[in-house]
Amino acid sequence: MPRPENPIQLAVIGAAHGTRGEVRVKTFTGDPLAIGDYGLLYDGQGKSFEILEIRPAKNVVVVRFKGVNDRNAAEALNGTALFIDRSQLPDEELDEDEFFHADLIGLEARDADGNTYGVVSAVFDFGGGDLIELSDKGKRPMLIPFSEAAVPEIDFEQGFIRIDPQAAGLIADEEDGPQALNKRPKKP
Repeated sequence: MPRPENPIQLAVIGAAHGTRGEVRVKTFTGDPLAIGDYGLLYDGQGKSFEILEIRPAKNVVVVRFKGVNDRNAAEALNGTALFIDRSQLPDEELDEDEFFHADLIGLEARDADGNTYGVVSAVFDFGGGDLIELSDKGKRPMLIPFSEAAVPEIDFEQGFIRIDPQAAGLIADEEDGPQALNKRPKKP
């Protein structure tokens, strides 16, 4: 398969593991070992990576890739994101209310009154729960929590997510005063 047209990140390569070219890999799959089930993986430039061996290790997997035979080659891969094409993901296994985070990218964010807040440009998880990044031309991107309170509706057919601006931290609560929650406080 050539370079993915609709890339979906499945993993990121971490530090070298040992001296024979193995690397630690953080996966974003439900089962970390399942990353080996997708065939070739690709980096951002389209270079392919074939998994020869994979085994679990604490909160990552240890992988040996074809052509990576020593520690120096393994260390050079640290931080490399690994992708597959969206078409390789199994849609038929999803329940009606399930979806892939990548499917949110490009959806318009609007409130119940029809006001728009940009489009979903990324989904992050820094350990405290999922965050959605909203981007709007000429404005700085904003992060909002991806929770039912902040995002009560997702409509893939119409191409939007409905957000509650107050629950998302985009407007101040009357009790909090006039300062918006999604802005940095000014220094005195």
